[in-house]
Amino acid sequence: MWKATLAAAVLTLAAAQSTAFAGENSHIDEIRQRLQHANHWRDHVMVVAHRGGGLAQGAKLFPENSVAAVRNAIALGAEMVELDIQKSRDGVFVVFHDSWLDRTSTCKGELAKRTLAELKQCRLVIEGTGEATDEAVPTLVEMLAVARGRIFINIDNKLPADELPEIVAVAERMGMADEIIIKSNLWSASKVDEMKRLLQRTAPGVVFMPIIADDAVRDAEFLEAATSAFAADAVELIAWHRGGEPMTENGGPLFGARARAVAARGDWHLWVNTYAIVNKPAGMLSGGRGDQLATVASMPGEAYGFWVDRGATIIQTDEPRAAIEWLEANDYRVPYAAEPQPVAEIAASN
Repeated sequence: MWKATLAAAVLTLAAAQSTAFAGENSHIDEIRQRLQHANHWRDHVMVVAHRGGGLAQGAKLFPENSVAAVRNAIALGAEMVELDIQKSRDGVFVVFHDSWLDRTSTCKGELAKRTLAELKQCRLVIEGTGEATDEAVPTLVEMLAVARGRIFINIDNKLPADELPEIVAVAERMGMADEIIIKSNLWSASKVDEMKRLLQRTAPGVVFMPIIADDAVRDAEFLEAATSAFAADAVELIAWHRGGEPMTENGGPLFGARARAVAARGDWHLWVNTYAIVNKPAGMLSGGRGDQLATVASMPGEAYGFWVDRGATIIQTDEPRAAIEWLEANDYRVPYAAEPQPVAEIAASN
């Protein structure tokens, strides 16, 4: 009974906040316009803060997937944050990357075996320093409330794909279905058809983004078919890089002239990931030209600049400050007319 009462209280608070923001979300409207009209905004590069974007010159400032990281991304002017979705034992969507709690919280064991009440006893940890913060594992509702009207959320679903409609339904109940992006890997016609069927069960208004990697897709024909099937606004393009290989010289087939022509015809953004993967080669998702090259090696032009030159208009990074500062200094950021609203504290009852 108390679980239902808690869930109702959280959604009531969210609805009240939604009403309070009615007519005050011009900043999110501007971001949406730039997302939906790629061909009009190819002189502006949007920035996505990966897991909230808690790095600064390689140093971890905030726990990943934390309210503190999201607030920082909003303050920096990022257009979007990426958040990872898991589910508690009692069926509440929470924001946490790993299936195990050990790496980024004070708790141990599998997340899915803990109730929400138990997860609220787990403090988020700043990875690297090991410092425990005052912040508990956040719910999806809590994160949506922080982001509303200020920044888009890129949903990285760590659950089975058939959970996506209910994740979207949470945002829809908060009046935010058009402030999130959901996504899935596509590499064949059957995967496209599978996602079409799943989206039929999903609330209207949500943006679906294909993820396409160059180890599985190397021809522009499939790229055009997959993107047109969903009227994509953006496509997350993976330029794989393996240890021992030199940095890419041309960006690979997904950033070539034919791919850029497909993007122009489809009016969608080319999205590149420059963030690092732990214990993997530097720039593994971006042809060796990732955040480490930009910050540790102090060569942002060879990372962010390289991808902008190859048509990327969305960069997902662990280093939102470094990316935004370089892009602004090189005239790849067009100022917004409206600033995001200040982020209020989350009510203790959440």
